[in-house]
Amino acid sequence: MHDISEYPSIEADVIVVGAGFAGITAARELKMAGKSVALLEARSRLGGRSLSKPLGDGKVAELGCEFYGQAGTISHRAAQSVGIKTAKVYDTGYRLIDDGGTMRPWKGMAPKVSAATLLDFGQAALRIERMRREVPQDAPWEAPHATRWDSETMWSWTQRNVRTKGGRALMRLMIEAGMAAAPADVSLLHVLNYSNGTGGFRAMTQITGGTLENRFVGGSHNLAMTLAKTVDDETYLNAEVRSITHSGEHVRVRGAGFEAVGRWVVMAVPVPLAGRIEYDPPLPEHRDHVSQRMTMGAAIKYLALYDEPFWRAEGFTGHVISHSSPVRATVDSSPPDGTPGVLTGFVTGPPARQVAKLPAGERRALVLRELERFFGPRAGKPYDLLEQNWMAEPYTRGCYHAYAPPGLYTEYGPALKQPVGRIHWAGAESVPHEFGSMSGAIYSGRRVATEIIGRETGEDPGRPLVTQKTAVPVEEPTR
Repeated sequence: MHDISEYPSIEADVIVVGAGFAGITAARELKMAGKSVALLEARSRLGGRSLSKPLGDGKVAELGCEFYGQAGTISHRAAQSVGIKTAKVYDTGYRLIDDGGTMRPWKGMAPKVSAATLLDFGQAALRIERMRREVPQDAPWEAPHATRWDSETMWSWTQRNVRTKGGRALMRLMIEAGMAAAPADVSLLHVLNYSNGTGGFRAMTQITGGTLENRFVGGSHNLAMTLAKTVDDETYLNAEVRSITHSGEHVRVRGAGFEAVGRWVVMAVPVPLAGRIEYDPPLPEHRDHVSQRMTMGAAIKYLALYDEPFWRAEGFTGHVISHSSPVRATVDSSPPDGTPGVLTGFVTGPPARQVAKLPAGERRALVLRELERFFGPRAGKPYDLLEQNWMAEPYTRGCYHAYAPPGLYTEYGPALKQPVGRIHWAGAESVPHEFGSMSGAIYSGRRVATEIIGRETGEDPGRPLVTQKTAVPVEEPTR
């Protein structure tokens, strides 16, 4: 890897902006196809939304993306291809639900709530499961009822279809904990599409059988770094891209003190941040409106470190879901051998925005107080408490992913992934399979590499958008 300050002028076939899973994968695939690449990363590190802190002996605490869900996901297969092992998340014992300040233990699939609440929420969840199966992951705007589903929020649908106060509270908790967004802000169609990528609506907050079941040994950041070894010589750090000129047969990507010239550019940064870059000629209004309207989720991740996972001996899994606490959920993130003990707390959705406004000392005290309320006095005395506020990250500005408000998919959806001249769009939010995840990012990197290679060989897989000033001639695709 290089520091961009030492390379003021770069030339390559393809300039890739952003070195998270999407950008790393696109650069790898293109290089393996014989293209020269330049992978530009604004940070002083690789990995995007994956970030780990070493704990010694090869163990890590994961401050960013962590779980890959079920065996066979795209990221799991990518890890297998480079020899990275996996481990189950601890899920033996009682889980806890914080129901209005009262802690209730439970086992099995359903939390310990009233029968009326459980029945009400269950019928709504089943309805969502049926609806999501009609939504194509790569084009949710083509679902049979896309216009109707995209015209309302998840909360307006909940108010019409969930009758009990407890059922609505569970629905709100599912969205805030699982998507880091308020149900009043998210399109119903987006929730259906996202649920497809997690393997089901209920799966998005489950350990066994859900998205939280498995992790990578050594952390997801280790996977990103391992994949990036292929393009180590083509990677440039501290390269914040500020403008892109795209016309004729070349693109010019510029930042403070450097310029990279190529035939194509891959934008592999979060959708809202892509809109902050200056484009010449300007992007078509429909692509520009996408970046104006898509919003990053609100998430702060806390990791409390203990000498041992004491909650296991007390019969608990470490998994909590909470209606009343800003810590919407916790999970046992201890290394595979159980040492040290690690409790991960997720402060998400509207509570995350409120907590972020507090001074650091008050944030720490609040989280420790909530952990103690969940698991007793020992939980309030970790030997370390790590905080990662993804909303404050200048090159991310939120987590877990960006979400679509009502109307975005049906009005602008194709623009999320359709090229603009020589600019191609990658990333976990570019409507890939397994939306918003490591897997989705990897999938998108492969997709854009295929697009560019296809256009180079004259086998263009899709008709790109055109810029306002200069159209790039493209043959009509054959079917």
